[in-house]
Amino acid sequence: FRLKLMAEGELKDMEQFFDDLSDSFTGTEPEVHKTSVVGLFLRHMILAYNKLSFSQVYKLYTALQQYFQNDEKKSGIDESDMELTNTEELEGKMEKEELDGPLREEEISCSGPLSQKQAEYFLSQQASLLKNDETKALTPASLQKELNNLLKFNPDFAEAHYLSYLNSLRVQDVFSSTHSLLHYFDRLILTGAESKSNGDEGYGRSLRYAALNLAALHCRFGHYQQAELALQEAIRIAQESNDHVCLQHCLSWLYILEQKIFDSCVLLEHSVNKSLHFGLPYLASLGIQSLVQQRAFAGKAANKLMDALKDSDLLHWKHSLSELIDISIAQKTAIWRLYGRSTMALQQAQTLLSMNSLEAVNVGVQQNNTESFAVVLCHLAELHAEQGYFAAASEILKHLKERFPPNSQHAQLWMLFDQKIQFESAMNDGRYHIADSLVAGITALNGIEGVYRKAIVLKAQNQMSEAHKLLQKLLIHCQKIKNTEMVISVLLSIAELYWRSSCHTIALPVLLQALALSREYSLQYLASETVLNLAFSQLILGIPEQALNILHMAIEPVLAHGAVLDKGCAMFLVAKCQVASAASYTPQKKIEALESAILNLNEAKTYFAKVDCKEQLRDVLYFQARLFHTLGKTQERNKCAMLFRQLHQELPAHGVPLINAFK
Repeated sequence: FRLKLMAEGELKDMEQFFDDLSDSFTGTEPEVHKTSVVGLFLRHMILAYNKLSFSQVYKLYTALQQYFQNDEKKSGIDESDMELTNTEELEGKMEKEELDGPLREEEISCSGPLSQKQAEYFLSQQASLLKNDETKALTPASLQKELNNLLKFNPDFAEAHYLSYLNSLRVQDVFSSTHSLLHYFDRLILTGAESKSNGDEGYGRSLRYAALNLAALHCRFGHYQQAELALQEAIRIAQESNDHVCLQHCLSWLYILEQKIFDSCVLLEHSVNKSLHFGLPYLASLGIQSLVQQRAFAGKAANKLMDALKDSDLLHWKHSLSELIDISIAQKTAIWRLYGRSTMALQQAQTLLSMNSLEAVNVGVQQNNTESFAVVLCHLAELHAEQGYFAAASEILKHLKERFPPNSQHAQLWMLFDQKIQFESAMNDGRYHIADSLVAGITALNGIEGVYRKAIVLKAQNQMSEAHKLLQKLLIHCQKIKNTEMVISVLLSIAELYWRSSCHTIALPVLLQALALSREYSLQYLASETVLNLAFSQLILGIPEQALNILHMAIEPVLAHGAVLDKGCAMFLVAKCQVASAASYTPQKKIEALESAILNLNEAKTYFAKVDCKEQLRDVLYFQARLFHTLGKTQERNKCAMLFRQLHQELPAHGVPLINAFK
């Protein structure tokens, strides 16, 4: 009877019903005891009703009316059929009435709203999975579907909007992520969540952090002008509220924006000092990491950078900042790679991979699925590929693909390294058409790397003028953005073009410029490679003795830290210089020099075979056959000649000059 009265009456009748329920617990002899089973149920229902917004109360009343009307219509039907039919019709009509904006029926997976506790647990679980193990979380589409369902029944659920923002970031959806972030802070202010704990200051706090998060979002998508405007707004509100913590976060983001324009080392140092002053170890450590990275690119000595990172590590372990420990080790790996110390980089990578996270995670959740681990694994794959272990590199990349699926936020890292490794393998094997097809993928992920590799392919295909134009444009661009490592690589490629065009004297100033840059910026490996190129220039110009002297200076770092291909090229160059120098020796000394050259050629041949570099193998075999012929070793000469013939028939015939290029 009471249900009929409410359904046929007005909204105030349902409100009166819940008021009467509250009265059931009052009086000396209440109708229901608060601690009884029924009492607990009624109290829970009253609390849930009181938490509803006006729109939710109206939806509840509409659903009650619909339920009662359907019950009357189906009164003659069997009870079990009636319940099933009523539930389906009720859900279908409620969905049509409550659709809001772009939501469609197929986007809603749940038949009804979750309780507050269920929704909070679901959101916290998915947020934790997105941080620690994205592969275990729902797919972006499925998660958005569930979030739409939550927001359908409770549009003011601020945390759901924030998780929707994080989910949109996974798929790089700038519109949806901005929309969700703004809704999150709108709901946070409207529900009064901030003001309840912080007083009136809570509203201002939400506004300034909303502007700060919006600036970070625009910066992430490369919208630097919009980011600067949002950051200025956050700084203004934070200054009005005297919020030093927010101002320090703003200062950190200001550095990120300013470094896109000019070196802002002063800003960063100021940020680190202020963060330490206000007791913000996380922000201070991030500042130190950025400062170390900036100074590494500026060519500071490695020992000073490692000392700075050691100081930041003390902060990490003192405050148990697990994520920053990982970032610090990944930073060390990248710095050693930049300086050409592959052995040290490998050691740091293994250190990070063998560590256990300090953060507690659920059983079955993969630990440390962070950007740091993605970076380290990518470096590890590239290091293995450089040493000729392509199967191991492939296994590491396979693991990366499983750990960071293509739709995850760090997938672009392994995609780029995968394309680069495939490119190097194709170039080593002489499959230039395959290497050329990979250039487009590399360019999509990193424009500078893509242009550089396009020039390398053109150079290998003997399209010298096109390669030179491309390299000159790339050189100007890299000098403008101060990408010193790429500038040196481009200069070495330009020098090789001059050699192939028989302009040997023009190549020397280019190489000297590359050597000066590599030494100025402490890029030891690139400096060693440049010295090898200079030695080759001296060999071409007819001074092999001088070439041998400077080779002894540069070959040790190459053999210790270099890629297998570079080791092979270096040993091949040593053999060429030894043979050229032996022309002026006495007969006995000449024989010793030639035999020493043959041993070096054997070592070079081993290196080239490891990376399946057939063109260089063919050159080595030809050179060995000539040396064996000079020494009168017919059997060894014939063996080398046979192997040379097999490779020469397999590879395109471009002629086999003894001295054509360093690589």
